[in-house]
Amino acid sequence: MTSLDRARELLREFPVVDGHNDLPWALREQVHYDLAARDIAVRQDAHLHTDLPRLREGGVGAQYWSVYVRSDLPDPVPATLEQIDCVTRLIDRHPRDLRAALTAADMEAARSEGRIASLMGAEGGHSIANSLGVLRGLYALGVRYMTLTHNDNVDWADSATDEPKAGGLTAFGREVVREMNRLGMLVDLSHVAPTTMRDALDTSTAPVIFSHSSSRAVCDHPRNIPDDVLERLPANGGVAMVTFVPKFVLQAAVDWTAAADDNLRAHGFHHLDGTAEAMKVHQAFEEGHPRPVATVATVADHLDHMREVAGVDHLGIGGDYDGTAFTPEGLADVSGYPNLLAELLDRGWSRADLAKLTWQNAVRVLGAAEDVSRALRETSAPSHATLEALDG
Repeated sequence: MTSLDRARELLREFPVVDGHNDLPWALREQVHYDLAARDIAVRQDAHLHTDLPRLREGGVGAQYWSVYVRSDLPDPVPATLEQIDCVTRLIDRHPRDLRAALTAADMEAARSEGRIASLMGAEGGHSIANSLGVLRGLYALGVRYMTLTHNDNVDWADSATDEPKAGGLTAFGREVVREMNRLGMLVDLSHVAPTTMRDALDTSTAPVIFSHSSSRAVCDHPRNIPDDVLERLPANGGVAMVTFVPKFVLQAAVDWTAAADDNLRAHGFHHLDGTAEAMKVHQAFEEGHPRPVATVATVADHLDHMREVAGVDHLGIGGDYDGTAFTPEGLADVSGYPNLLAELLDRGWSRADLAKLTWQNAVRVLGAAEDVSRALRETSAPSHATLEALDG
């Protein structure tokens, strides 16, 4: 039996829990939420990384669907509700394949039924508009993690890719974490600055997650996790879910992206400019400087290092499919997870190790957050703190 055969056999018993998939935003951008126009019951290779046939091929048993909205929207709450509605309608449209999941027990029930447990994660604290009432509303609608920031700071937390402002978490930011603990909503530290990571770990009484982040020691990108933070996961009980985005996992891709951005700026364009004129400049750069390509081995290098630092009990997978334009060779879409497991088997990872990586760790961490919530709800009332009261 080949390593790939062994990987597929393992996934039939311990399927992948993926921490982050941006399909709902892709459906908004491509078809304005017309689910019939981009029917995921059939392969959508030309448009999406994700559909039901490829989820099945990839051995996915649970998916956190990101209910992401852009941080520059003037009113993010309605857009977040539209994203939640999209996930709900996907589940309703495909009941044989998808099952709504709110708890670790729901995830196990979906696995026993052969359906894909469908959970939701809000990507960015801007989605709550500085309101703990909105946070509770998202939880009531099924959101089970919130990433504290996206690419931009929020009023109460610093992002990894913005200029530091709060110095980590403010007093209100720490109150957000405490209220998430009380609710049973996982605190997601992908996208946040290391100072925010450390403050959240100091504050949270429940395990945290990184829904889609890799190792900064292996690839020096601010979106990745420093070793001193990984070292804290065993005491916290949390899980770091490795991502596949090439510019986060391959140092050559990080350096190439920086050079491409510098080239745009040198020609008078913002590095995020998507106009035809800017794209012409970028395409000329890419023709002369081919884009570096990450591989399955690149991602496995991160997992090897993260296992050494944090331990195998604290690792998971968060591919970020449909949230990235580029993917590694062998991990082109959601059908690729067996290739990663085969690579890890070839590196000496055991079946027990891989069962933790794919299924057991992610289910355990949600269950642990539920346990903390039950205890806190007996002693703590919902917080009515405000940004203004705590942060002036």
